[in-house]
Amino acid sequence: MFKALIVEDHAEFRRSLGLILAFHFPSWSLAEAANGRTALEQVRDFEPNLIFMDINLPDENGINLTKSIKAGKADITVIIVTAYDLPEYRRAALEAGASHFISKDVLSKGIVLQAVESAMTGSSLPMPGERHHLTSH
Repeated sequence: MFKALIVEDHAEFRRSLGLILAFHFPSWSLAEAANGRTALEQVRDFEPNLIFMDINLPDENGINLTKSIKAGKADITVIIVTAYDLPEYRRAALEAGASHFISKDVLSKGIVLQAVESAMTGSSLPMPGERHHLTSH
């Protein structure tokens, strides 16, 4: 079974993203974490295939958390979803091992589905018209 973890401190955003994923991927198992400590526990116990990771978490930086997760489990795909759409964050996220970087400012159901498809197939992003908001390596 495919498993996805949403690491986000804002409950409403976690819920919204979870609803999109549950609707479009009903066979997936979903889990949530509101902070870095819980995220690491979920990675260990839930063993997700895909993680949606916020950068600004109460107890940890999502970029550092991504680097730690990828060091132990390189096969987990991490998609950074953040309000901090800055080139230095984008670069740091990709260097930490994230597959994609999505700005919350442009986040939509279509972009989430596009990122999931890209992550699952290994195809590259950004797509035309999204080059400033959706980044992959």
